[in-house]
Amino acid sequence: MPSVRPPAVAGAFYPRNQGELDASVQYYLAQASPPAGPAPKAIIVPHAGFIYSGPIAASAYALIRQARERITRVVILGPYHRVPVKGLAVSTATSFATPLGEVPVDRAAVDALLKRPGVEVSDAAHKAEHSLEVHLPFLQVVLDRFAIVPIVVGDASAEDVAATIETLWGGPETLIVISTDLSHYHDYETAQRLDATTRAAIERLDDSPIGYDHACGRRPVAGLLRLAKQKKLKIATLDIRNSGDTAGPRDRVVGYGAWALIDTPPAPSLARPGDPGTGKDWATRTQRLLALHGPTLLHVVAASIENGLANGQALTVNPSDYASELRVHGACFVSLHRDTRLRGCIGSTVANRILIEDAAHNGFGAAFRDPRFPPLRRDEIEGLEIEISVLGAPLSLSITDEANLLAKLRPGADGLIIQDHGRRALFLPVVWKSLSDPKVFLQHLKAKAGLAANHWSPTFKAWRFGAAEFSTQDLDPKLPLWSASRPR
Repeated sequence: MPSVRPPAVAGAFYPRNQGELDASVQYYLAQASPPAGPAPKAIIVPHAGFIYSGPIAASAYALIRQARERITRVVILGPYHRVPVKGLAVSTATSFATPLGEVPVDRAAVDALLKRPGVEVSDAAHKAEHSLEVHLPFLQVVLDRFAIVPIVVGDASAEDVAATIETLWGGPETLIVISTDLSHYHDYETAQRLDATTRAAIERLDDSPIGYDHACGRRPVAGLLRLAKQKKLKIATLDIRNSGDTAGPRDRVVGYGAWALIDTPPAPSLARPGDPGTGKDWATRTQRLLALHGPTLLHVVAASIENGLANGQALTVNPSDYASELRVHGACFVSLHRDTRLRGCIGSTVANRILIEDAAHNGFGAAFRDPRFPPLRRDEIEGLEIEISVLGAPLSLSITDEANLLAKLRPGADGLIIQDHGRRALFLPVVWKSLSDPKVFLQHLKAKAGLAANHWSPTFKAWRFGAAEFSTQDLDPKLPLWSASRPR
């Protein structure tokens, strides 16, 4: 039979009247100044009376508004204050009510939780508990249609809480809400010190320093932090204050904080499953990318070099300023030439950062970090040619001897990486222009690695890769590369 868990703290923690409650929540949200960025996957928010903690909670809920249609399920975990709980407690209710209306409970999720050890039914634990209820009015205002999974957390381990959250993690439709206040009933200065410790620990995703004196919801917080570290979520502190800052005296305060945890999926890669970066599909995609965005990459390389001359470090790029095609994971090499002679070359063989950042990093490296050359001087910029090579993922070659390796190479197309006896070296495909014979190509690459020309051993390894190039020779001469030559 359907059952409704009625509001327990309406008229005490927040207004009982529907209109007043809606106006109150709207007021707090209007006062919030959330940072730009995506809606969080999880938030940590306080659960005191609205006049005390409402402004702090609103800083997190204001971020949720942008996902009001997408988020359809909210998992709320908070500590018990009245009825002790051994592990985690769920309710038999089919909905929770506030003066703003009823919120349905995701009964399928609750029933699934009951199959887990340490999860029990306790309507008594939910009946008067405010740590979950006070979040419902905010959620009712910022979201459209949603169901909740309300969980009161008792004497449960961080591992058990993390595992429970993991089972409910879902996709972009699910929001995780962790309810906690911070330090309780200290003077203002003591509270600030304790809460600063808690803030630092939460920002490190480290629950170990957070004890009972730091947060009443330390157990649900600990579970989330452990899972967040495992999933590599990013965290941001949105607000941290106490009741002495909002609506109370400063001799006996309660601390409040709000945090947003962002689930950032890995950037897509230029490489695709089953495509090692040596085939025609990869080459076509990458050549098209360079035809469209090669000038941008070269200008970022030039700007990074100029930043190195001025400040001694690579240019820091803001990825959102660039096209989405440049915000994919990609590996590149930057080669510098003066008077047709190499002046520096540094790059990445593995796509471990987004392409636009890799270009800035390796442009600086080619100018100032290539151990074969002294750091670039400002008077060398004039006439400096830049070439950027975007690399495909290396393909390991199964080889039995040197003749077998040479037979598998594709002159003019393959870049080559070799490794043996702790030595490693790489040639880009462009090197075929000056070393067209495969045997000579390999001998020079061995020399670059510090190996003898006739070196071979059973542990010799090799990888080939494709590359697509774009250089200053491909630039429109009407688009100056260096800031000193650009129109002002």
